Amino acid sequence: MSPRQSSGVDFFAREALPAPRVTESDAQRIAAEVFGLATRAVSLGSQQDTNFLLRGSDGKPAAVLKIANPAFSETEIEAQDAAADLVAEANPALRVATVLRHHDGARRVAAVDTADGALTARLLRYLPGGSLSGPRHLSPRTVSAMGAMAGRVSSALRDFRHPGLDRVLQWDTRHADRVVELLLRHVPEPARRAAVETATAGSWAAVREVGDGLPRQAVHLDLTDDNLVRATGSPSHVPDGIIDFGDLTHSWAVSELAVTLSSVLHHDGAEPHHILPAVRAFHGIRPLSADEAAALWPLVVLRAATLVVSGRQQAAVDRDNAYVNAALDREWRIFEQATAVPSAVMTGLIADALELPRRPAPSLPVLGPLVEDLTASGTTLLDLSVESDAMDHGTWLEPGTEDRLAAELLDRGADAVTTAYAQPRLSASAVLSATSPATVPTGIDLWLGKPSELRAPHDGEIVHASPGRATLTCGSRLLDLSWNGADAPYPPTGTLLRAGDRLAALPSGTRLHLTLRHRNGPEVPALVRPEYAAGWLALTTDPAPLIGAPAAEGRPQEDLLARREASFATVQEHYYGNPPRIERGWRHHMLSTDGRAYLDMVNNVTPLGHAHPRVERAVARQLRRLNTNSRFHYASVVEFSERLAALLPAPLDTVFLVNSGSEAVDLAIRLAIGATGRHDVVALREAYHGWTYASDAVSTSIADNPNALASRPDWVHTVDSPNPYRGSHRGEAATAYATEAVRTVEDLAATGRAPGAFISESFYGNAGAVALPDGYLAQVYAAVRRHGGLTIADEIQVGYGRLGSWFWGFEQQGVTPDIVTVAKAIGNGHPLGAVITSRAVAERYRDQGYFFSSTGGSPVSSIAGLTVLDTLRDEDLQGNAVRVGAHLKARLEELAERHALIGAVHGAGLYLGVELVRDHATLEPAPEETAELCDRMLDLGVIVQPTGDHQNVLKIKPPLCIDRTAADFFTATLDRALAELR
Repeated sequence: MSPRQSSGVDFFAREALPAPRVTESDAQRIAAEVFGLATRAVSLGSQQDTNFLLRGSDGKPAAVLKIANPAFSETEIEAQDAAADLVAEANPALRVATVLRHHDGARRVAAVDTADGALTARLLRYLPGGSLSGPRHLSPRTVSAMGAMAGRVSSALRDFRHPGLDRVLQWDTRHADRVVELLLRHVPEPARRAAVETATAGSWAAVREVGDGLPRQAVHLDLTDDNLVRATGSPSHVPDGIIDFGDLTHSWAVSELAVTLSSVLHHDGAEPHHILPAVRAFHGIRPLSADEAAALWPLVVLRAATLVVSGRQQAAVDRDNAYVNAALDREWRIFEQATAVPSAVMTGLIADALELPRRPAPSLPVLGPLVEDLTASGTTLLDLSVESDAMDHGTWLEPGTEDRLAAELLDRGADAVTTAYAQPRLSASAVLSATSPATVPTGIDLWLGKPSELRAPHDGEIVHASPGRATLTCGSRLLDLSWNGADAPYPPTGTLLRAGDRLAALPSGTRLHLTLRHRNGPEVPALVRPEYAAGWLALTTDPAPLIGAPAAEGRPQEDLLARREASFATVQEHYYGNPPRIERGWRHHMLSTDGRAYLDMVNNVTPLGHAHPRVERAVARQLRRLNTNSRFHYASVVEFSERLAALLPAPLDTVFLVNSGSEAVDLAIRLAIGATGRHDVVALREAYHGWTYASDAVSTSIADNPNALASRPDWVHTVDSPNPYRGSHRGEAATAYATEAVRTVEDLAATGRAPGAFISESFYGNAGAVALPDGYLAQVYAAVRRHGGLTIADEIQVGYGRLGSWFWGFEQQGVTPDIVTVAKAIGNGHPLGAVITSRAVAERYRDQGYFFSSTGGSPVSSIAGLTVLDTLRDEDLQGNAVRVGAHLKARLEELAERHALIGAVHGAGLYLGVELVRDHATLEPAPEETAELCDRMLDLGVIVQPTGDHQNVLKIKPPLCIDRTAADFFTATLDRALAELR
């Protein structure tokens, strides 16, 4: 780490390295005269070299012309080319910008005359695809790929040796302290200059502690977003190419990763924790040692500081360099993010992510109780987690919930009430927040049930004291105390303490907060965000033993997802690659065990909202009384059947109750076949109806089953998806869909196979909330009935008031089906489905035997169904679908005017779809962008998922209780996410 002589370039001997002065016309001349290429040169920009893209007469890229900085020797350039060849050879799947060669293998390199004298020029392979440069948000997949590429390069260069590596670069983090000291004067703003200086000093000290244990090797040292190239033809911005070996040197191996991580931080929405996928990916290829993990984040900070001072200095000496000037704001953002969280926290977070062993914390001998006369038996634990019964009915949203719950426990006789260390608190959560709230406690809270004296639990000293606050040494730690009410006398700062010395006398009802933290660490907030909790908690210790309670056991990281995949058939997929653990819902929110509240935009299963108290009370009451099957005689099944039938037009007056939508569709098909004696069924393409044999047979969505169309049984006949937006007939021409479907029915009848049934969603849900063309069902229903068939309306997704203006989807088409299936909404999450038809059709089922569903019409299921109907009516949720749905759709249509990715906004009421396309003329679907958008929305607090055969439609079907405020949050978040992913 001390200054040394170098045979290559030495930044400190030169200080300034302005890029060569070569114009585009100069580059064209060099390409023609020196390399024999007739091309057009376009400047690519660079900080210290000069680069040009050479295009042939056909406009296609021919090569990259690189003019090296005059400070770089031929030996250094040879090392760069050799390293590029080595990386390419070791990683055939990676594209690498290697030097182009003549037929004899010689490098296409030459000395050329320029305004700065003779310089080295060479031709490099051009990598199409474009770099990751720019502000666009980087997905976890992209960040992971960046880390993996750094790991592969590091592994390939591990044993690379070359005299051209002997150089002193300003970008080498081994010299970061000297670079910042030398160039800091170029930062004109005093506050920024002080911030850079302070951060550099602290980070350099942290690196020095482990510097001797850091492995050294050849490093690319510039695997940034500027030099990682996206795979060609991939819209997902995942890199597979590497350019620019100009900063190649011999340095700390971990610097390779630090440089890559720093380049993530300026992108839209990036926070420090977003680098973890890259760290894990690098570690999986080239494992990090404990010393390297400890040095990693301080090196990121040092890299950021170096970027800031170097950028300002380079802009001063190379004022016309547009590339340098454009980077100044980006470099400052990198520094801001690198220092947004204390390095010690990020180091702990990285160690946790890599599951590195930690040194056990020294034991904490408690020489005396903090609270006199308080015993563990007299202390009651207050559970504030997402799984606590105390959080039911939305109490977690009420101001003062923690104090109220603690007071209730004290009133029941507890001497004191305490909370749990490190257990996320739902009571600290917040709804409609794009940033996760601070929910993880770094200490504990204690409510006193009687007047109590605080006493020193250990020999020490009061290092800070102010009204209502005190910090004292406690062995190798600091104990922070704070309490409500500032009247209690306390010893002044500097007071030396013996265990048992009096600190303060606190009255009954006082709330006391305790945090026990490392002496040399930063101050610790009482609550921290879940993403950073592992880092903060590594700096603290559970203070429970100070009040006589046992310390919380360090719970092992429970891989619930792995357990799920080991015991739960994996064909039962889950949302998201790294899903949050959801253990509670409330109205239109879903709550994770981290205490994060997500806006739920997909759950049409719960139209009343999650955990509706009215449904809960009704079902619990019935469970206390009776739950059996419908062959017994009880009132609720009769009342529910009557209420359902009353919602439908004549002659639909007879109800079957089942457990699910799949069973409902299966039964509907059996009813139609039994009533008509015909086994052929006509179904729409791009539809999903269920998983039973019959319901799956008529499900044709290739998103749910890629072989759906090829694997249909011969009794299923499909007709074109009547999609007026992207189907074969668009706009006004969509009337042709009905004509074609009628022709299919007529052709089947002509061959003696007139269909016994036609089944369709009455509003095209699976395709993305697309309304059927006007008159479509009227024409098709008429043709089917003309040949003796029955019509089935699948209302499972769209029925029950979700469309707002219509309770049933078929009402929008002005028709009455022969059979209606309904589920999902009917039980508000309780497993319940129904088939409603005419008495005549229902009675024909007897020809097939009798029908029975164990729990479909049980007392509990019937009560659940009745309560849903009552609540839909009493809370006017269909009216809410009209009002909020119209507002939401209008806001989405406004977004479509600003974001080219939105091709159309479909739907009505609170069943909407936002279709994403890459081209408004061809309507090329954008499935990768849609998936990336859904992941980003989750990060911003919104659950939304794709649908449709192309998986390019955002399905928007929230609980019907959603309000305008939540709708506005959704559209504002979608607006932000779309802008970040441009």
